[in-house]
Amino acid sequence: MNKKEPKKQSTLKKTLLEWGAIGAVILTLYLTGLHTEVIGTMQRAMLWTGLFDAKPVATTTDGPMLSEADYRFEMITNDDERQLFEEYKGDITFINVWASWCPPCIAEMPTIESLYTELSEYDNIRFILLSMDEDRESAVNFMEGRNFTLPYHFPASRVPSMLRSGVLPTTYVISAEGQIIYKNEGIADYSSPAYRDWLIKLGDSEEKE
Repeated sequence: MNKKEPKKQSTLKKTLLEWGAIGAVILTLYLTGLHTEVIGTMQRAMLWTGLFDAKPVATTTDGPMLSEADYRFEMITNDDERQLFEEYKGDITFINVWASWCPPCIAEMPTIESLYTELSEYDNIRFILLSMDEDRESAVNFMEGRNFTLPYHFPASRVPSMLRSGVLPTTYVISAEGQIIYKNEGIADYSSPAYRDWLIKLGDSEEKE
């Protein structure tokens, strides 16, 4: 009998046990719903590299104009009040379409919270965090569990086609005139100084006109 055979069997058994343990951990994460948090945490670490900083230079600077019908889009606020998108007309509006089950959404949300806090003194720069969660309670638990102060909303009518991309997260910036001047599909760090300063300049230019 080949003396190497028992060693090979032992190695194979060890490998199978290791993969079995990894599989059990992954299955447990998915069954408990913790996989979203774990992946989100890993993606948040990627944001620290600076490679995903939101860059205004890569934006849609001459995007489509929203119509009057688009502005009739109705939302429900986190305070359970109905609100028309029309109320944001005339202001710079940062819109993030997200969901609590979306890892990259979870990863970038703290950067949006930071941006929101830094721009709190600018009344003409406003934020809409549009949740795509079918279960609203999931979004509420997510936002309140992390003590985010961001105003978040839920669709109460059909989302305008201009604000539908099929990718979560997707972020838009709407000018005071109703033009989409920024669109980013996927994760980004919105706390970057360059992005913050770009929004401030947009707000300042609108006030001077």
